[in-house]
Amino acid sequence: MKLIVGLGNPGKEYVGTRHNAGFQWVSLLAEELHTTLKSKTQFHGLCAHVRQEKVDLWLLAPQTYMNASGRAVAALCQFYKIQANEVVVVHDELDLEPGVAKLKFGGGLGGHNGLKDIAAKIGTKEFWRLRIGIGHPGDRGAVVNYVLRAPRKKESILINEAIADSLSTWPLIAQDECQTVMLKLHTK
Repeated sequence: MKLIVGLGNPGKEYVGTRHNAGFQWVSLLAEELHTTLKSKTQFHGLCAHVRQEKVDLWLLAPQTYMNASGRAVAALCQFYKIQANEVVVVHDELDLEPGVAKLKFGGGLGGHNGLKDIAAKIGTKEFWRLRIGIGHPGDRGAVVNYVLRAPRKKESILINEAIADSLSTWPLIAQDECQTVMLKLHTK
């Protein structure tokens, strides 16, 4: 893998919301790697570059708002010639319960506007997704308010556990051991 993207919305009003699970994940990874995400206007986001075990790895938190995340991802991929199959997008997932994290490659976008924009801008759905479960409000009409609000305490604990569990797999992800990561996450 060459690029790990955490999806979310910039701004204090979105910190701690369900929709910012990807931002949270990438921020924690940056801390673990003793690096700082810095604003890079040419990539429309906060970025960090690290070298781990002979692997150049970029971290990206797009600052374009969720629905325009593809702009940031495409800019960085084009500049560094990163292929779609070398990208992992970490995002909130309505179809998984809080406490669950799963990795998948390609497939449907599940109505996630951030993923839709990335697929449109890079021209393919064939990239890795690390899905952090946030649960579903039960009513399709309530989704927008649900994802843009902080989870209840019990849900927050479960979401944070899923983030921590999946974050522990990042060295395998960086080494392109995604099948091992899938087995590890999917058998919990």
